[in-house]
Amino acid sequence: MAKAAPNLCFSPLTLNQNRKENFFSSQNGCFIHKPSLKTKIFSPIFSSCIPIRISATPTRTIDHQVTDYNAKILHFCQLGDLENAMELICMCQKSELETKTYSSVLQLCAGLKSFTDGKKVHSIIKSNSVGVDEALSLKLVSFYATCGDLKEGRRVFDTMEKKNVYLWNFMVSEYAKIGDFKESICLFKIMVEKGIEVNSYTFSCVLKCFAALGSLKEGECVHGYLLKLGFGSCNSVVNSLIAFYFKGKRPESAFELFDKLCDRDVISWNSMISGYVSNGLTERGLGIYKQMMYLGIDVDLATIISVLVGCANSGTLSLGKAVHSLAIKSSFERRINFSNTLLDMYSKCGDLDGALRVFEKMGERNVVSWTSMIAGYTRDGRSDGAIKLLQQMEKEGVKLDVVAITSILHACARSGSLDNGKDVHDYIKANNMESNLFVCNALMDMYAKCGSMEAANSVFSTMVVKDIISWNTMIGGYSKNCLPNEALKTFAAMLEELKPDSRTMACVLPACASLSALERGKEIHGYILRNGYSSDRHVANALVDLYVKCGVLGLARLLFDMIPSKDLVSWTVMIAGYGMHGYGNEAIATFNKMRDAGIEPDEVSFISILYACSHSGLLEQGWRFFYIMKNDFNIEPKLEHYACMVDLLSRTGNLSKAYEFIETLPIAPDATIWGALLCGCRNYHDIELAEKVAERVFELEPENSGYYVLLANIYAEAEKWEEVKRLREKIGKQGLRKNPGCSWIEIKGKVNLFVSGNNSSHPHSKNIESLLKKMRRKMKEEGHFPKTKYALINADEMQKEMALCGHSEKLAMAFGLLTLPPRKTIRVTKNLRVCGDCHEMAKFMSKETRREIVLRDSNRFHHFKDGYCSCRGFW
Repeated sequence: MAKAAPNLCFSPLTLNQNRKENFFSSQNGCFIHKPSLKTKIFSPIFSSCIPIRISATPTRTIDHQVTDYNAKILHFCQLGDLENAMELICMCQKSELETKTYSSVLQLCAGLKSFTDGKKVHSIIKSNSVGVDEALSLKLVSFYATCGDLKEGRRVFDTMEKKNVYLWNFMVSEYAKIGDFKESICLFKIMVEKGIEVNSYTFSCVLKCFAALGSLKEGECVHGYLLKLGFGSCNSVVNSLIAFYFKGKRPESAFELFDKLCDRDVISWNSMISGYVSNGLTERGLGIYKQMMYLGIDVDLATIISVLVGCANSGTLSLGKAVHSLAIKSSFERRINFSNTLLDMYSKCGDLDGALRVFEKMGERNVVSWTSMIAGYTRDGRSDGAIKLLQQMEKEGVKLDVVAITSILHACARSGSLDNGKDVHDYIKANNMESNLFVCNALMDMYAKCGSMEAANSVFSTMVVKDIISWNTMIGGYSKNCLPNEALKTFAAMLEELKPDSRTMACVLPACASLSALERGKEIHGYILRNGYSSDRHVANALVDLYVKCGVLGLARLLFDMIPSKDLVSWTVMIAGYGMHGYGNEAIATFNKMRDAGIEPDEVSFISILYACSHSGLLEQGWRFFYIMKNDFNIEPKLEHYACMVDLLSRTGNLSKAYEFIETLPIAPDATIWGALLCGCRNYHDIELAEKVAERVFELEPENSGYYVLLANIYAEAEKWEEVKRLREKIGKQGLRKNPGCSWIEIKGKVNLFVSGNNSSHPHSKNIESLLKKMRRKMKEEGHFPKTKYALINADEMQKEMALCGHSEKLAMAFGLLTLPPRKTIRVTKNLRVCGDCHEMAKFMSKETRREIVLRDSNRFHHFKDGYCSCRGFW
């Protein structure tokens, strides 16, 4: 009789021991078979088996089997096979796995960023009541931190009874990585309170946190604490201290630490170089690099990049090229961050061709590479090159970032390339970047600087979120594009939304200056004083300019003298101010003081001083400054300088010399230069020369009606009415429109506008007319007869006199006399040049009423007092 088989149950692994080799055999590192998650370790009939006594041999087999689970899971982890490792860990029973096995799986989950699997492992650990030691705790916390759930990692950390310094350091470091420096510092303080024995890594990390927060005093306390614990000579800690003090703008403290450090490594030297460069002490940083090279210390990539940044900041191209050669020898040229820094250095040092060579040789380019090149073209004012790069980027499938877009827009703004700017705008629309605040601000700036305020306002009005830069860009754009009323309206709207800053003040003040809105300017000046913005040099310069252009020269000079550190703009505004008011000698004295103060004039400064000489008839001094500019400062004259010289010659009656001067110019004269001579022809009634000059002007600017009107006025003053008629017919046929003369006066904050020949609608028209007739009668009684030649109409003397009474500046001055308190200065602004008859009446009014009258026309200021004018006839 056959012997019955014993009723024993074996796990599948035991039953298939003879196939163990095939079960986990692999080909090329890939397992052929993997256990199914549905596979059970024990047979379903195990629960119904009769308990039997198991010999020692099977027991040893089971122990060996558990060991195999740990070994196999560790093996899967080493191979990076998370799926098989997870299947096995889920198949195991309680207490069958070691803590190091769980640690390995958690480490793999962290490495693969598999948050779900890691959470499952943590759940198994908790359900199996596995004893969590320090190593496993570190892996758990590390897993959560790596997968972005630092909050859960902190919860695990807080539940641990025993935590070693490495775990504390890990948490301090992780909070620092996500920018929560305050929590890092808080943990450090808890470590100190609990008496945890901190190490060098703790101090290195926490010092970076104090540096990031700018907590200089607390960082100094930590410095004292680490010295007390004996870490003062630890290389890594001192390096962190050096970086901390540089971040806190204490370069001398950083150098003192570096100087006392005996065991300097490359990080020590790099910290000094980058620290000096980032603190604006580039020369000292480059000096440290030269000392490093002299001592034969090996450099690394960080050294090279810091030095190249220093070369870029200081424009030291020769050293930059030498570092480039060293980098090639050290095989750094293949690193993309090195190449990006290198091409940035070349472009900032003005060698755009060198930057382009680096760019073309780069095997790999990222958006930073492209942006650096675009920025280079921007600095060089070559917007076309920047646009070509944009097109090339699109072809190569490189997505532009915000930095690249704003760089191209700045290039278009600097070069005034409106068409290119519109192309970039189209790209922005196509790529859904219109909602980006920085892009919108750059767009508005581009349109404003290209003179298209309508397009700028279109962008501004569609912005959901506007910051202070958005408002300032619009206000400044309106001011610079001769739309002062729009600037003031935008400023008023801004006040309802947010508080202006000093830049806002610098943007809105030119609008007040343009309108001669003195009362409004004073209100803004008060706001500046109340908010402490007057120390801003841009605001201080704008205030001086405001009072200059509102005719309050004394106050402008007082504010100018109060500027503690005057820049070139400060001096130029004051020089131009004296020139506008006809104080040429004072302008020259200010120019000389500027040079004595060590400020070198630029081409704009010379335009201002030449203008001042012109409007004061200082012919000899004007020529002297012209030659100083060319010979002493090597500034090549531009059209504006030549125009000033032609104006100077014309105003002083040297018309033929002015004509010869224009004919010998090394550059083609523009309409402004010929126009200056045409004005001189009117002043000195040279009709023959005026006709020759007018032909040149009409060729250059055939659509500018002002020059036709100027020639018509020359004919009218000479009573050549047929020529006047012919010119007026020509103006009509060409569809040109003459700008009507208009003047305005500000009274109690309200601007009152007067247009020549159109006074009937004004509520005070009868009183104004009566006052002007009274003044005219008194002038005749004293022998001052109307200069009817300025009426510019072919009519009898009575009609001409009536026409003269309708000139806008007379209407505005009369209105000022009627409405302003006694002895209050009358300030009138006109859009065109004041006529000769109005000039004479203003002198008489100032004498008769004992009132000072300040008249600002399109060309200059006239201060009328006691029957005299500051222009002395040079207008």
